[in-house]
Amino acid sequence: MKLLKLSLLSTLVSLSFVSNYSVAQDAEDGIDVSGTLRANYSYKEYSESAKDKSGDLTFEMASIKFNGKLDDWGLASEYRFYDGWETLRYGYVFYDYSPEWQIQFGINQVPFGNPGFISNSFWFGVPYYLGFEDDYDAGVKTVYSSDGWGTELAFYKNAEYSASRNERYSTDLYTGTVNGTEYYNEETNQLNIRQTYEMEYEGGKTVVGGSFEVGQIYNSNTGNNGDRYAIALHLDSSYNGWNLQLQAMQYEYDAADSEDDNKIAVSAYAWQYEIASKAQAYSVNVAKTFTTSWGSVKVYNDFGLVTPDVDNDDYDNSYQNVTGVALSSGSTYTMIDFITGKNMYASTLDNGHIGLPEIGDGWDYRINVNFGYYF
Repeated sequence: MKLLKLSLLSTLVSLSFVSNYSVAQDAEDGIDVSGTLRANYSYKEYSESAKDKSGDLTFEMASIKFNGKLDDWGLASEYRFYDGWETLRYGYVFYDYSPEWQIQFGINQVPFGNPGFISNSFWFGVPYYLGFEDDYDAGVKTVYSSDGWGTELAFYKNAEYSASRNERYSTDLYTGTVNGTEYYNEETNQLNIRQTYEMEYEGGKTVVGGSFEVGQIYNSNTGNNGDRYAIALHLDSSYNGWNLQLQAMQYEYDAADSEDDNKIAVSAYAWQYEIASKAQAYSVNVAKTFTTSWGSVKVYNDFGLVTPDVDNDDYDNSYQNVTGVALSSGSTYTMIDFITGKNMYASTLDNGHIGLPEIGDGWDYRINVNFGYYF
């Protein structure tokens, strides 16, 4: 909903926000200001306090977005306020060089994996927790689109915040102590390319593609550089309200002067944890959307698997499955998720890692309900 319209040039002087192309590209000259308010209910089957209280209802997040254009120049940004911390999700300026080409400067979405999300739920898919879904870094990106072909090429100097800060939206490498291990890793000098092809047909469309990422890992303690890479194949297909997402990827973090080459630390959402330094990750998501007189209903199941590929036979697979429903009506959007996990960060009792040796026993589950109002 449009709340405010200002001259872009005067706003650039008074505000230092920059921003998101996908929302801003069709806007009229001026600035649109919008936002979000969300509350969250959670119940953890593996938490005695959650059982005693029948779950917890809390404020989850408020955000403000700025999107605008003036001729071929534009901006977009989103800033979020959580319980006790805040963060910039994205912020960049863009220039439409031609109808087919655009260039973006600032903190923009890293072109890797399925465009947008490789998940339907509030809970994200397993690639998010590894640093490969809806990730945002600081750099420059070019976007080409014509006749179904889409090419994105980007260079990122570093992550959007210092590596020692865990109060961030995106999952990035972490500098600090995690489970008794000291880490000094920082992301730097990253190159990404994503190639997609979209096929349209009566009742839907299919987008197929591949992604590649390579970069360095700087050790702030020794001054040496390691390296990292990731590669993925992905598909997003829809037909008459049905949607299928498939993705297979492999990543490797080869940090310099590491205490243990089999694992590395990352952080997001004001916390830090460890993941296997090399692994494969698989995503299989199915959804069906129904239209109603009051809005829409989307029923979905998102399955993710992480298989560690390190020099330690004790490292175990991690699993996450989310079955849920999303209810959309007017300015409200509610997501009801039943999350099951095994050896998986954030969805099991032993939630301090992904792909490391399993400490817990079997599968755990939790229920999450997110209520959102968008204005």
